[in-house]
Amino acid sequence: MSTRPTPQGLGFGAAVIANLYTEVPEEQAHEAVAAAWERGIRYYDTAPHYGLGLSERRLGAALREHPRDEYLISTKVGRRLEPAADGGGDDLANGFAVPATHRRVWDFTADGIRRTLDAGLERLGLDRVDIVYLHDPDDHAEQAFREGYPALEKLRAEGVVGAIGAGMNQAEMLTRFVRDTDVDVVLCAGRYTLLDQSARTELLPAALAKGTSVVVGGAFNSGLLADPRPGSTYNYTEAPGELLDRALRMKAVAERHGISLRAAALAFCAAHPAVTSVLVGARSAAEVHDCADQFATPVPEAFWQELRETGLLEEPS
Repeated sequence: MSTRPTPQGLGFGAAVIANLYTEVPEEQAHEAVAAAWERGIRYYDTAPHYGLGLSERRLGAALREHPRDEYLISTKVGRRLEPAADGGGDDLANGFAVPATHRRVWDFTADGIRRTLDAGLERLGLDRVDIVYLHDPDDHAEQAFREGYPALEKLRAEGVVGAIGAGMNQAEMLTRFVRDTDVDVVLCAGRYTLLDQSARTELLPAALAKGTSVVVGGAFNSGLLADPRPGSTYNYTEAPGELLDRALRMKAVAERHGISLRAAALAFCAAHPAVTSVLVGARSAAEVHDCADQFATPVPEAFWQELRETGLLEEPS
């Protein structure tokens, strides 16, 4: 039986506390992580990409007061941070309200993987992480499979990391990782939700057959399923009218059954047998408590039945 670490239950995605779109004060970020711990969350995910290292620094500082063997932490490799020549301006073009002190360099070479991980460990203040993901290798598949993945295998064999995988906003290449490599876990963001079930066709069955864990991120599709309203975001851009209408109809069904759409969105992700953990991003303690409450809310079968009967949710093929 594998002893490699497996994320379980509700997880904390630490992109938001790295000033995603808008600034999150240091104390507020710390309180969000403290609330996650209070609610029993023991899996935390970060990446150098998030806030040019701010996410790793803040998450590491917040978790330092807790015993290291009581939580799982994952970070990512593939985007190496280098000091910017001018260091001026901000990083909002990449989604983070932080000074542009560094620039991201795509690097899935074996040397780049080790350098990126070493820098991440320094920012986290840790000597090891439990899981390392290849981060968004969409346009770098050849290098990721030829150099990046073997480098992760070596790090796992050396005990530097406990488990390895890939994290992406698509299901197709993740399916290839599951079928063609010995990854322990994949992080699939936004492709298994109430509005997009593309991961259900091949990725989830392949993971189930192989015994590979699936962590689902983007359960709210970047906002639309959390609180559908005009101007809501879907996949980080303004939601198309058709999807907004679909989300509003789902919300109305949820309210008729006495639950929130957020509870339904989280429950949908968690219900698949291949899924071991669902990541949520929260920028405050209040948002953490809300997510934990919604995750714990039972969703009646009649709700799912009405979604299927009204064509709002496809029947599994």
